[in-house]
Amino acid sequence: MIRSTVRGVGAALPRRIMTNKDFEKLLETSDEWIAQRTGIRQRHIASDDETTASLGEAAARRALDAAGLTPADIDLIVVATSTPNNTFPATAVEIQERLGMRQGFAFDMQAVCSGFVYAITSADLHIRGGLAKRALVIGSETFSRILDWTDRTTCVLFGDGAGAVVLEAREGQGTMSDRGILAEALRSDGSHKDKLYVDGGPSTTQTVGHLRMQGREVFKHAVGMITDVIEDVFGQAGITAEDIDWFVPHQANKRIIDASAKKLGIAEEKVVITVDMHGNTSAASVPLALNQAVSEGKIKEGDLVLLEAMGGGFTWGAVLLRW
Repeated sequence: MIRSTVRGVGAALPRRIMTNKDFEKLLETSDEWIAQRTGIRQRHIASDDETTASLGEAAARRALDAAGLTPADIDLIVVATSTPNNTFPATAVEIQERLGMRQGFAFDMQAVCSGFVYAITSADLHIRGGLAKRALVIGSETFSRILDWTDRTTCVLFGDGAGAVVLEAREGQGTMSDRGILAEALRSDGSHKDKLYVDGGPSTTQTVGHLRMQGREVFKHAVGMITDVIEDVFGQAGITAEDIDWFVPHQANKRIIDASAKKLGIAEEKVVITVDMHGNTSAASVPLALNQAVSEGKIKEGDLVLLEAMGGGFTWGAVLLRW
């Protein structure tokens, strides 16, 4: 059978770093308050010349370099983002043009913080369906553009950045020893829309709007929803938490990550944490964490890696793959 294997990873972060101490000058908050409740110490904030497309392009080029490939080798681009450069066309099409690609097809995926998990699942289906042989899957965000910088409950949480992976079709035996994506689970529940959303849009207010969140409500649902999809992929693969080499969760809040890992029985030393450096970068969160773990020499060929994310909607999902 065909498996979608990871050939390379890459990342890009804005030049500007904004620490918790910087927020003390703007809002009634403190480094201690932010770090204690979220685990965040700093985040990157895009400058005027840094956009979702430019960061996504940079991450894509680094992933291609890591894979030893060029844009001419790619026939699909999927960009997960909630902060596109334009209402349309898709940011994926702009990145396609920036890379000099004239072949293949490109589209955006909008599932907020779950976007990358949705996007890599979509790319996997296109590869297994024979529509693509190699895909660039990119999570890129400039959430700083939609933050209310007077709302201390939200603006301290988010950051900007991009991460990318190159997926490639590879023949597998249909067993758990195959390299590539082994199991996937996606969910959504629109009844939770008002708990995490942006209060604007082309069809409603004709404005971009600002991010609004009921933090306690999101936290209340997060651990249960995360556990749900992870247990699903464990069941599909016939494994347990002990079989996992690395857990790469969405980097929203360290308390949510810790509680989820504990409930699932995933050992602390197997959990990849980057929320302290990047904050919540929404759809860029998981690929940024993946890239960090690979660049540090943690994730190696043959490792069993679990990805997970939850975002506005609510949306949530998990992907199990062998590196």
